Parts: sequence; structure tokens; C-alpha cells
Amino acid sequence: MSPTDRESDLDALLETYGLKDERRTGWQLRDVSDPESVAAHSWGVAHLCLCFADRAEGVDPDRAVRLAVLHDAAEARTGDAATRADPEAETPDPEEKERRERAAIADLLGPFSADLRDAWEEYEARETETARFVKDMDLLDMCLQAVVYERDGRYDPDAENPHFGAYDRLDEFFATAEPRLRTSLGRDLFEAVRARYEAAKAERDEADGERS
Repeated sequence: MSPTDRESDLDALLETYGLKDERRTGWQLRDVSDPESVAAHSWGVAHLCLCFADRAEGVDPDRAVRLAVLHDAAEARTGDAATRADPEAETPDPEEKERRERAAIADLLGPFSADLRDAWEEYEARETETARFVKDMDLLDMCLQAVVYERDGRYDPDAENPHFGAYDRLDEFFATAEPRLRTSLGRDLFEAVRARYEAAKAERDEADGERS
């Protein structure tokens, strides 16, 4: 490896490490205290892939983890853009978002094996069972995180919030996830997680009622 190649590697890695500090926008908009980073989310998706890939037909477990680790790498440069179900919410232009992410990936993964870029492209295309499974785990991770924030009381459900007008509590995160699920395993897990979320809401309301 030449000194120039080594410097290119390190430049790309140092920029990508920004994912450790890039906060997930949806949680920030909902005023969740100390919300997770994009890197933490990517770990969650990878962990779900490790746990469930062997239960999903046609999924390559090792490749699923690779896709999970890489799936949001572009956000080290572009930032995180939240997917919204609220029809009044501002959303980025999809074509512009894709253009910016592809340009970022070309730089951030460019110094490394072409298989990394191929894995990112596979995830984006959703044409393989593995990619569709990983996307479902991406959505499931978001819903599991909502359960954690609801249980821990990490936001005020009664506070005025101009960003969340059409949905109560953290309901919008489930509303954005449900129509995008593509696998039977993902849908089954989603229903189980949603039940935990509804139970967490009820428990929190009961505890608040006892204190008032």
C-alpha cells in the first residue's frame, strides 16, 4: 500500500466515523432526549440480522450483516433524512437524495473493495431476498427503539410539537414502517413489537395517572 493510498483510506474512514455522532433526525424532531446515532442504529440492524437471518428463507446471513453495517454509510456526509408518514411534513426530494448518497458512497467506500459498494447498491435496489430482509430489520430496529424510548419516558408525549401533528406519541414511526415491510418474518416481528409499544404506552399512562 502506497502512502497516498493509506491517506485516502484514512480520510474516508475518518469521515465515515462521523456516523457515531450523527443523530437520527426523526427522534430529534420528536424531542427525544439523547437520541441514538446513525451508527448505533446500524449496529441494531446488524444485530437483528444476526439474530433472525437463519429464520428467513433465501437470506445469506453473512451478507445480510454486511449490508446492515453499510446501509446508512452515506449519511456520514449527507446527514440523516427522516421518512415521514405525516402528509404535512417536509420531505427531501427522492432523486436529489439518491444523487447525493451515491456521490457520498463513491468517496467513502471508493478506496476499499468494490464488494462494499456492490453491497450498498444491493441494499438500495431491494432486488434480493437478503436486501429485502435487511430493510425489514432496518424498520424493525426503529420500532424497537420506539419501545425503548416509550418505556424510558425519553420524550414528553403531551408537549406541543410542530413536527408531529398527524400522529400521537411515537405512532408515526410505526406508521412509516408498516407499509414498507416486505417479508413475512418482518411483518410478524413488527406486530409483536407494536404490541410491546402499545403496552408501554398503557403502562406509562397508568403510572402518570397514579402520580397525578
